[in-house]
Amino acid sequence: MSGGGLLVAGTTSDAGKSVVTAGICRWLVRQGVKVAPFKAQNMSLNSFVTREGAEIGRAQAMQAQACRVEPTALMNPVLLKPGGERSSQVVLLGRPVGEMSARGYHGGRQQRLLGTVLDCLEQLRGTYDAVICEGAGSPAEINLRRTDIVNMGIARGARLPVLVVGDIDRGGVFASFFGTVALLSPEDQELVAGFLVNKFRGDVSLLEPGLEMLHGLTGRRTYGVLPFRHGLGIDEEDGLRVSLRGTVRESVVAAPVGEDVLRVAVCAVPLMSNFTDVDALAAEPGVVVRFVDRPEELADADLVVVPGTRGTVRALEWLRERGLADALRRRAAEGRPVLGICGGFQVLGEHIEDDVESRAGHVDGLGILPVRVRFAREKTLTRPVGQALGEPVEGYEIHHGVAEVTAGEPFLDGCRVGQTWGTHWHGSLESDGFRRAFLREVARAAGRRFVPAPDTSFAALREEQLDRLGDLIEQHADTDALWRLIESGAPQGLPFIPPGAPA
Repeated sequence: MSGGGLLVAGTTSDAGKSVVTAGICRWLVRQGVKVAPFKAQNMSLNSFVTREGAEIGRAQAMQAQACRVEPTALMNPVLLKPGGERSSQVVLLGRPVGEMSARGYHGGRQQRLLGTVLDCLEQLRGTYDAVICEGAGSPAEINLRRTDIVNMGIARGARLPVLVVGDIDRGGVFASFFGTVALLSPEDQELVAGFLVNKFRGDVSLLEPGLEMLHGLTGRRTYGVLPFRHGLGIDEEDGLRVSLRGTVRESVVAAPVGEDVLRVAVCAVPLMSNFTDVDALAAEPGVVVRFVDRPEELADADLVVVPGTRGTVRALEWLRERGLADALRRRAAEGRPVLGICGGFQVLGEHIEDDVESRAGHVDGLGILPVRVRFAREKTLTRPVGQALGEPVEGYEIHHGVAEVTAGEPFLDGCRVGQTWGTHWHGSLESDGFRRAFLREVARAAGRRFVPAPDTSFAALREEQLDRLGDLIEQHADTDALWRLIESGAPQGLPFIPPGAPA
């Protein structure tokens, strides 16, 4: 017998689907429900490697953590990794199967994958009491409905009830709720059970007349009003939510232990991937993290991070065009700390041979590290463990580039020269002891009286964050009605709303 299920859709991208899905998952698991997350198709440059060596979206890995289960490829069978404005790498069941244009994908390939994603969902529902599915974008993107496999396509194929989330902080949430349902076909409308308001500020009683009118207009109830909460950021899917003009991410979570703060500048390279690597730095008391795109913004940085990228050669060109390449070389020559991660590690090397990603052939790197990179067609997907700076480290690797290190001091899979470090390992900074040891090295080199907090646990902070999401659902949603919806399946008998129906 298949377990219960729910599809969390949204009126727009970034309405809060990932957060709500994680919150429902954490609420359910605290009730003793065996639950799993699912997203049929994800478009993201932030990905993760499962223990079986499959690549999935980081949001689904985070949601699996909310469920307290190990993430698997079944939870995100299709991952699209943009490589430009018109093409993406298609990752199917954790393995790359080729590059495809948006027109080619939506023109036929996507629809052929519907059977695969439904089979993955059915396998999860056969194992878990409930599967909480996340949609993508909006189900009202009617231009894409014919080939949809992630919103109403999966809901109709698996007979899932649909909860539509709207971000009221953006404004226009009532029109968005009504318009979303009105644009759907009668068959799709049958599956829409109701709404969830996200990011509300103020007195909920002032919202109630509007919710009653919405119920009268649509015949669908609202399952809860979630208040706006600061600091509930989770692993991003679609983009970077910080300004590139010096806006500091909310990263100083407490006063520094030592006398100084430590300033970290992250180069916002094109097609930046797994920028969540710096979240562990931002979690440290006294560490300020900001994303930058100008050389002068590196001047007061104690550490510069060159992050991963889906376009290594393009990132090199961007660094040179903006003057950041010269600034990085000057820093390295002066013995000021630089850390390159994955694609950022590769650009710091001597040269790159790329006939796979950019097909640019031989390209000179920045020449800071003694590394030569050759892009292989087979992607490296591993979960390595090791030791560095006298501390145990865990990470994960996602890359086509194979690095040949010819000199320097060994550092994880890469090397260190002076105060410039390079590695392919994502997630290494989440290892608490290693992160503290690394920050002590950076502080010494930068001449800062900074001391890492002795008790910061990144894993514990993540757990606390997921519990806060679960609290939001438990305290501000009608959980009894929500559970009945998950358990009973697709709703029946809800009225049809003609497109453009008058208010």
